[in-house]
This record gives sequence, C-alpha cells and structure tokens, in this order.
Amino acid sequence: MKKLLIIAIAAIAVSVSSCNSNKSKTTGTDSIASDSVSNANIVFESSVYNFGKIKEGDKVSYDFKFKNTGTTPLIISNASASCGCTVPDYPHEPIAPGATAAIKVVFDSTGKSGMQNKQVMISSNAVNASTELFLKGEVQSLNK
Repeated sequence: MKKLLIIAIAAIAVSVSSCNSNKSKTTGTDSIASDSVSNANIVFESSVYNFGKIKEGDKVSYDFKFKNTGTTPLIISNASASCGCTVPDYPHEPIAPGATAAIKVVFDSTGKSGMQNKQVMISSNAVNASTELFLKGEVQSLNK
C-alpha cells in the first residue's frame, strides 16, 4: 500500500513539473502576437482641471493637452461625458508618435449649483486604452 502511495505521489510530481515547464516555453506565434500590440501611449499634462468658483449659467472651457509617447499612431475612438452638460471635442485624425494634441471640454453650468465633478471617458488604441479626465469646481447659485 505504501509503495502504491509513493508511486502515485511521484507520478503527480512528474506531471506537475512537466505542466510548469510547458508554460515557460515560447513559440514563434508569441513574438508575432506581441509585435501586433499597439505601442501608442497617451500621456496628459493633467487629467484634472479645477475651474474654481463660477456663477450658475457660466460656461467653462478647458483644453486637456496630451502627447503620444508611443511608437505607433494614437487613434482616439471616443470621448464621452458623464452628463449632457459637459461636451468633449477630440481629434479624429491619428496622432503621430511624439506629437501633441488636445481634447477640448466645455462645461455648461446652467441649472447646476454646488460642487461639481464632471468626468470625461477617453477610449483609444493606446496601451492605457481607457483614460478619465475630470472638471471640478463650484457653481454658485443665482439665488444666493
């Protein structure tokens, strides 16, 4: 019985070690897959803009400047805001490696009051495919 147990443990150990050694082996297709991965990279000067205090009804506009620090063209596929009062305008043409551009975001404070934290979601082919930008500040009500 002990011999059977020892043989079973030895067989398990051999199969586990052979499974682990297969994981470390690479094939020619691994390098092809990594070559096809985008090397675009979007880096913003700042991802947060604090507009301070404004009066209700004022509009705030800010350009979120960025650079493609990658080695392939950066393509922004979408920019969407957390609410209809915030509108992003992004470049629709590819951004070359090393080039800079900006995403203009306009916040309309009509009907808003108090602290605001508006989010803009950016989707692209960059390594960091999803990026968030924020407009923050305080809207002072006209009733005060």
